[in-house]
Amino acid sequence: MAANKVTRCGSTEFHWGKRTYIMGILNVSPDSFSGDGVSDIETAVVQANRLVEEGADILDIGGESTRPGSSPVTVEEEIRRVVPVIEKLAHKISIPISIDSYKYQVAERALDAGASIINDQWGLKKESRLAELAVERNVPIVLMSNQRDKGSFDAGIGRDTADYRDVMVEVIGSLKASVAIALKAGVPRENIIVDPGIGFGKTWQQDIEIIRRLKELKALGLPVLIGSSRKSLIKMVLKLPADQRVEGTAATVAIGIANGADIVRVHDVKEMVRVCRMADAIIRGM
Repeated sequence: MAANKVTRCGSTEFHWGKRTYIMGILNVSPDSFSGDGVSDIETAVVQANRLVEEGADILDIGGESTRPGSSPVTVEEEIRRVVPVIEKLAHKISIPISIDSYKYQVAERALDAGASIINDQWGLKKESRLAELAVERNVPIVLMSNQRDKGSFDAGIGRDTADYRDVMVEVIGSLKASVAIALKAGVPRENIIVDPGIGFGKTWQQDIEIIRRLKELKALGLPVLIGSSRKSLIKMVLKLPADQRVEGTAATVAIGIANGADIVRVHDVKEMVRVCRMADAIIRGM
């Protein structure tokens, strides 16, 4: 259980340790690795409503693909993709909206439009001002450990990755540095969530090791989010395309929960809600 018992997000309260929370993924990008990206507002709104109906606790909206080797988009283009969708949804859905971006201007405009969580895949290493924005708006921030700055990519697509003697030492060290930046900026500790960054600069074997050793992140005393859904560790084990990795994702989610995950970021919300409920019943004694 995370040391911080409750995180508040507007009118929503997350009671860590009570149950697993589900973050549904909405990629407003034409080149999502998982093949579920959408490129128009109406389709995005329909998909978002479906994720809410299926049981998502948080809706994570991103406008730039994070697949290995993808090209970055401009701030203006990312805003054009995500802000109209958030504006359409903010007053129509009852769950918090997270903006999946490491760019200050994008996050700022998303919060203006109605988002209430910042999900920073670079853990304040690219844009430390996101911490100040989180303080100013009093919103939770997800800090991810990203090793792609070391010139490494996922081995699942045949790229070299950094050679860590102990991937968990690397991840914990990276997250400690990100948390320190956030705390120095004044982010309340209860507003910080950490993510080990599965698929971001680690080999698929290292990703599996992270899930196996996830309990070690509890030393940080913060809620833990994992995002293993449809990723290449599943591809490499099961040899299946992205849209056929539901069962593999389910295994990573269940074991992640057993090892301390508080939030799971997933594409297949309906199926993962069932997995989480069953896992919670066994692990948390619900």
